[in-house]
Amino acid sequence: MKKAMKIGIIGSGRIGGHLAAEWAKAGYEVMISSRHPNQLKGLAKKIGPKVKVGTPEEAAKFGEIILLSIPFGEIPNLGREILNALKGKIVMDTCNPYIERDKEIGVEALNSPSGSGVWTAKHLPGAKVVKAFNTIYAEELESEAHREGDPIGVPLASDHKDALETVSILVIDAGCGPYIVGELHRAKEFDNGTEAYGSGASTNELKKIFGPKRKAA
Repeated sequence: MKKAMKIGIIGSGRIGGHLAAEWAKAGYEVMISSRHPNQLKGLAKKIGPKVKVGTPEEAAKFGEIILLSIPFGEIPNLGREILNALKGKIVMDTCNPYIERDKEIGVEALNSPSGSGVWTAKHLPGAKVVKAFNTIYAEELESEAHREGDPIGVPLASDHKDALETVSILVIDAGCGPYIVGELHRAKEFDNGTEAYGSGASTNELKKIFGPKRKAA
C-alpha cells in the first residue's frame, strides 16, 4: 500500500480522532470531518500538517478509504451525496448498536441473524464494508496502541478479501493487531454484548475466542 493513500474519517470523536493521528503519523493523508468542521481545527492542529478538516460529504469524497465512526442510529440518515461517494470504496465500520440510544434501529440490528455489519452494508450500497475497531474502548485504544509483545487485537470481518488485506495494514499502522474472523456476517460474533466486545483481548486471546486465524487471501 502506498503511504500517500487518503483516508476520510466520518465521525471524529475519540476513536476517529485517535486513529486519524495514528495514520497521519504513519504517513497517510487524512481528513477528519464534522457537520461543524470549525470545531475540529484544534484537533487538526494538534495532529499535524497531514490532516485536513472538512464536512462528512467532503471526507467521503476525499478518502480512498473511509472510517465510519458515528452513532449507529445515524447510519440510515447519511445523505445521498455521502452514499454516492462511498460506492466502490472500503468503509471501516466502527459503529455499534445500543438499544438504549438507537431504539428500534438498535433492536433491529442486534436481533438480525447476520449482525450489525451486514445491517450497515445494506445501508451503504456498493461500499466494501469491513467491521473494524468496534470492540475496543477509546481509552484502551489510546493507552494500548503500539504496546510491546502481543498487540491489542482488532477483529475484522468483510465479504471483500482485498478490503480485509488493506484494513489489516491500517490496523497494524495504528499500533494494533488485526485478526480476520471471516465474512461480514461473522461480525455478529463481535457485536456489543459478545465475549470479544470490550474485552481488551490481544490477538492471541482472540484466537481462543474465534478459533484459528484466517488469511485475507
